[in-house]
Amino acid sequence: MNRPRYLTDAERAKILEFLDMIHYSPRYNDDTNEYRHVMLPKDMLKAIPQDYFNPDSGTLRILLEEEWRGLGITQSLGWAHYETHAPEPHILLFKRPINYEH
Repeated sequence: MNRPRYLTDAERAKILEFLDMIHYSPRYNDDTNEYRHVMLPKDMLKAIPQDYFNPDSGTLRILLEEEWRGLGITQSLGWAHYETHAPEPHILLFKRPINYEH
């Protein structure tokens, strides 16, 4: 597993102004997982360090928990970032097993 790339204090300061504008979808599920998507303000993408992005697609790469939490995304335990919605790169998709217990 890769090691998380933590934000510097200067990077974190640029992110702080967007925290109140992060939108969390309601949860939805299938037989095995529950899902939700998190919409970051589009301008927030400009403040996120370039090494958080996939150089091939230009979208955010799959972030480790420490990384997405460092961006100010707050969720209960068990959620994993599993995809970025390419047509709308400010939308991050998360999932966790149904009935997750921490």
